[in-house]
Amino acid sequence: MSLYVVIITIAISFLITVLLCPICIPFLRRLKFGQSIREEGPQSHMQKTGTPTMGGVTIMMSITVTSFIVVFKFMDGPVTYQFWLLLLVLLGYGLLGFLDDFIKVAMKRNLGLTSLQKLIGQLVIAIIFFVTLKIHDFPTYIQIPGTDFQWELGWAYGFLIVFMLVGASNAVNLTDGLDGLLAGTATIAFGAFALLASYHYPDFEIITLFSLTVVGALIGFLVFNAHPAKVFMGDTGSLSLGAAIAGVAILTKMEIILVIIGGVFVIETLSVIIQVISFKSTGKRVFKMSPLHHHFELSGWSEWRVVTTFWFFGIVFAVIGIVIEVFFA
Repeated sequence: MSLYVVIITIAISFLITVLLCPICIPFLRRLKFGQSIREEGPQSHMQKTGTPTMGGVTIMMSITVTSFIVVFKFMDGPVTYQFWLLLLVLLGYGLLGFLDDFIKVAMKRNLGLTSLQKLIGQLVIAIIFFVTLKIHDFPTYIQIPGTDFQWELGWAYGFLIVFMLVGASNAVNLTDGLDGLLAGTATIAFGAFALLASYHYPDFEIITLFSLTVVGALIGFLVFNAHPAKVFMGDTGSLSLGAAIAGVAILTKMEIILVIIGGVFVIETLSVIIQVISFKSTGKRVFKMSPLHHHFELSGWSEWRVVTTFWFFGIVFAVIGIVIEVFFA
């Protein structure tokens, strides 16, 4: 894939997001779609109350429009089912997030969709994703990074797909807690997968283009989401991004590499699991607050310091994943 195509793809997605946000933010503010801040959260976050949320709509719109433009313009071959699957998880999980956000901000139910409702929706989309792969005889093995060892899972691969899509969407959702934190770490992760997919060009050309559209959209969103944030992406953005990155990892057969490149998301999720287990079993908390980014906030770190530190480790994990996949595969 030429550098021209890479730049054009990122630029189109970036520009669409940058143009949409100034329209979307005042509209969300007029509708009073402002963020509610948990009382048990860091007190410094109370000043963010009322900041427009559901900005993830602009991200999804930008990714979708740009994907159609670049895929049908620059694809060397026919548009394959992978493209439609990526849009399925992006828009499907984004719709779940939108409903969750809408219930929170419009219907004033702070918890949004119930956990069961959200899980059922996530499972249905994940099952459709797997069935589509089976119809197209998608390989059902996983490969240990850096080795030639492959483990054929057969139908059990379906459980892995469901776990990855549901798990990644929720893990990424947990990371969306500070201004620019998720937008930055997700940009890095999608950028890494775009690089790895292009390394296998042309097998994953369509996935490279899709990942680049996400990178451009997120950079554009960061213009308005970096501290102090003028808009939050909400579950609309975080759930869709989490599912999309899992979809990219599955379709490129880099299921295990996702754990490395998405190391920040994994650690954030583990911090919540550890906190819950520790508190329920011993009555004591390991962290001052979970997810982990709140622990550092309550330890005296500024929000910007926490965010940039997590970005740095996001880059470290991405580099490790790229090195393993390119030099040890």
